[in-house]
Amino acid sequence: MNLSQAADVAALLRLATRQEILPRFRRLAAGAIRTKSGPLDLVTDADEAAERVITAGLEQMFPGCVVVGEEACAADPSVLDRLADAELAFVVDPVDGTANFAAGLPLFGCMAAAIRHGEVVAAWIHDPMGDDTAMALRGQGAWIETEAGHRTDLRVAAAVPVGRMVAAVSWGFMPEPLKSRVTSRLPRLAATMGLRCAAHEYRLAAGGHAHALVYNKMLPWDHAPGWLLHREAGGYSARFDGAPYSPLVHTGGLIVAPDRDCWGALHAALLAEAPPPAG
Repeated sequence: MNLSQAADVAALLRLATRQEILPRFRRLAAGAIRTKSGPLDLVTDADEAAERVITAGLEQMFPGCVVVGEEACAADPSVLDRLADAELAFVVDPVDGTANFAAGLPLFGCMAAAIRHGEVVAAWIHDPMGDDTAMALRGQGAWIETEAGHRTDLRVAAAVPVGRMVAAVSWGFMPEPLKSRVTSRLPRLAATMGLRCAAHEYRLAAGGHAHALVYNKMLPWDHAPGWLLHREAGGYSARFDGAPYSPLVHTGGLIVAPDRDCWGALHAALLAEAPPPAG
């Protein structure tokens, strides 16, 4: 994946948002919002239409690639199994933050990641409202790029103690007793947030505007783009058991932090079964 190809994919996401997402924002017709697995899992006509545009565009740019879209997997969960054996695959979340989009809240994103032989090698998180794209290429850094080509490099926040961290902690999908343990310990952080949009939470963390992210639900289109973006911006992440992130593993949670020491401190403060020692 080179810079020219990365720019082409960014342009494709921009096209899909302009053509299929923004014209429907705050203009969704009756019946255009539907539930999938439950009341917190929504899909709209914009998600489905944008995914079709992105899928067709990627298949034209990269003949023979596998495209694993969120909405395609909702219709046929076996599509997700194609990631493991693909030489080149793309995971696509056409509207991340669908609940915000459906509510008319201008906080949603369009995400994609390229995966070669199970490894994330490129990532894109497009902000339709700001009309810029956070991008990363493995080993080549992370940046935000405008349509005109202006680039701003991304860098994670400096390491700080847990008591000074600002973090997005997504506890809604955590099982008990983990959910109660984590929520009772949130006051140990300086502040918490929940944007209902991983796209913007990852952009904040990669840009140094938040220190940490904690997720339990691990579908690859939600995390592969942001994980690489954050890693290439200098950050560290691992699953709850300390194992490295993989787009092929869809359980085990994820903690994203400025460095390994911050990861360990946050894990001890929020997830450890016994409270950390005083002082």
